[in-house]
Amino acid sequence: MPLGGGNKCGRCQKTVYFAEEVLCDGKSFHRSCFLCMVCGKNLDSTTVAVHGDEVYCKACHGKKYGPKGYGYGQGAGTLSMDRGEALGIKPEEPAPHRPTNNPNPSKLAQRFGGSDKCPRCGKAVYAAEKVMGAGSAWHKVGCFTCAACGKSLESTTLSDKDGEIYCKGCYSKNFGPKGFGYGLGAGALAHTQ
Repeated sequence: MPLGGGNKCGRCQKTVYFAEEVLCDGKSFHRSCFLCMVCGKNLDSTTVAVHGDEVYCKACHGKKYGPKGYGYGQGAGTLSMDRGEALGIKPEEPAPHRPTNNPNPSKLAQRFGGSDKCPRCGKAVYAAEKVMGAGSAWHKVGCFTCAACGKSLESTTLSDKDGEIYCKGCYSKNFGPKGFGYGLGAGALAHTQ
């Protein structure tokens, strides 16, 4: 421990006193210096990712050092690219490309086994745009709407009939019971004297 009364900060190299000290990976930091190297966000024990002598938030660490390609580096980024070269372990050879007989022309669909078809528009539905309703996968935007009025639906409040989906109101109007006392709203039964 230096004569100044505390350890040196891992960021600014100035003395860190006990009241302002944050410990991470065996190093001391001032609370005000314990920030992501890229975006400057304040860090804590649940959001920090260490790479060498630098500290990052998990999202920036994932973008900078995580796996590259479609779908990576957007979230917490906790997947590691370390393949063991530093330990003398040789990386595995990539698997050879095998052609597929999947009729779907999308490269992602061929690689991951195809995709569901939307019953409304007939196009492929991928995970990012998918919502389930009436036993089928639908596009959340544009297709997951009431067949009668076009209102956006939620999977918990829809009704289905013959492969189409409806809001509760349109389903009741079109397929609910008919006759005196039905479908007039609250207090539908009328009493006549």
